[in-house]
Amino acid sequence: MAPTTRSPFRRTLALLASAAILAQAGVSGVAYAQTAPEAAAPGVATPAPPAAVQTAPAPAAPQQTPAIQSAVPGNGPASVADLAEGLLDAVVNISTSQNVKDDEGVGPAPRAPDGSPFQEFFNDFFDKKQGNKGPNHNVSSLGSGFVIDPAGYIVTNNHVIEGADDIEVNFANGSKLKAKLIGTDTKTDLSVLKVEPKVPLKAVKFGDSSEMRIGDWVMAIGNPFGFGGSVTVGIISGRGRNINAGPYDNFIQTDAAINKGNSGGPLFNMKGEVIGINTAIISPSGGSIGIGFSVPSELASGVVAQLREYGETRRGWLGVRIQPVTDDIADSLGLDTAKGALVAGVIKGGPVDDGSIKAGDVILKFDGKAVNEMRDLPRVVAESAVGKQVDVVVLRDGKEQTVKVTLGRLEDSDQAAASGGSQDGVITPDPDENNDMDQPDTGDQVQPAPDAPNQNQGQDQATPDTGTPKNVLGLSLSLLSPETRKAFGIAESVDGVVVTEVTPGSASAEKGLKPGDVIVEVAQEFMKSPDAVASKVQALKREGRRNAQLMIASANGDLRFVAVPME
Repeated sequence: MAPTTRSPFRRTLALLASAAILAQAGVSGVAYAQTAPEAAAPGVATPAPPAAVQTAPAPAAPQQTPAIQSAVPGNGPASVADLAEGLLDAVVNISTSQNVKDDEGVGPAPRAPDGSPFQEFFNDFFDKKQGNKGPNHNVSSLGSGFVIDPAGYIVTNNHVIEGADDIEVNFANGSKLKAKLIGTDTKTDLSVLKVEPKVPLKAVKFGDSSEMRIGDWVMAIGNPFGFGGSVTVGIISGRGRNINAGPYDNFIQTDAAINKGNSGGPLFNMKGEVIGINTAIISPSGGSIGIGFSVPSELASGVVAQLREYGETRRGWLGVRIQPVTDDIADSLGLDTAKGALVAGVIKGGPVDDGSIKAGDVILKFDGKAVNEMRDLPRVVAESAVGKQVDVVVLRDGKEQTVKVTLGRLEDSDQAAASGGSQDGVITPDPDENNDMDQPDTGDQVQPAPDAPNQNQGQDQATPDTGTPKNVLGLSLSLLSPETRKAFGIAESVDGVVVTEVTPGSASAEKGLKPGDVIVEVAQEFMKSPDAVASKVQALKREGRRNAQLMIASANGDLRFVAVPME
């Protein structure tokens, strides 16, 4: 086949037509990669695009459009460098040393103090194994702290400096000063130190942690593993955490990295205010897994102020024994939800021994603050000033009442004897006694005490009232008498109706009732006899109640409340 030839004129027309189509595609929005249009050849008119393709009139003049930009972010999240720069000088490293006798350190293996460098750990381990220590040796530890006053007052954790013979504060500029312990509070794990600087120190102030919300950004600065001046950033992951570290647990949870050595360091908000003191972590490995806990400033600031002023804490004291309000107890009291703190007893000689608050009351508000659960009450009482008169809202006889009480002062030494070692402004039940009201007692609940009287033998034995049902709520009941008191070791100060047997599998057994317990009240009415108990239970059933609230006294007189379902 002969080669085909085309005239230059036809080739030019084809090129012009192609250029027109491409130009129209740019106008109609079909082509997304735009570039600056090319000018037509001089003296050559550009043909109009076909009518079927044209969707909008061509612009009067060509416009320059920017080239496509990459979708990859340029600078990342906003920097906290300026914020950190202004705070680093106020955060200090704290090192302590303690003189320990050799026999005090004998154990399976030496344990590295929190935050100590690994080299010191291994030296301590091998020195002890090789017997290179003398009669005494020094144990050192590292932690963090922060300056709250340019005059030299520093806050840290109690566990950082506890038992230390020597405390040294290391500043960001490399200077070191010996520190004196001003005061410490083991219940909140806080301590205040004092150094004597030659020039005023850089200080930070407390913010209001109550304003912080879950999801707010926070920044921690401290001395993790001996690496001073370390900054980490995260958010508030939770509030009001109870980790059983003390009676006033109300921790802020954060995912900002906190490790060993961060203890005592500050947790800042984005204004540069201290809203928490980093205290504890949860970590199977010993390193950060994003679950750290800080003492909130709303609790810490008051404690620190008292330690600075008095060298000790001076907490309010209400003088009541409390327990949780369970769902069953709430139902028996007519509460719509389980809330408040149930008063199980009033301490003789305490601030409310005048009858202003009674056993069986449910404290719903204290000094304007809601008591949503039992553990809220000890904290708000402790934070209140000694001698302050406060309004307390209680639920009594099914109605809310407001009573005025004047707080006493919680004296650790005096209250330790009165409460068996649990002092927190109010006295909570003994951990070994009815720890979980909803769990059955693990002991033998069926058999009475070995010397308990047999109700079917002898006329001199104590027996239930004539006609009283043998079983009330799964309980065999008897009058209190000299014989039953002796058999169960019940104190003379205890009065009511004694439980002699508990039916296995009954609701009472599941609630932990056992032989020797004494029923003092049912639904806030004093019980004099087994018949009275049976009558009151029947009355509650007729009222449509599902649970009977019992005030139970142990043999030594300690009180607690138990809500027993009425089957």
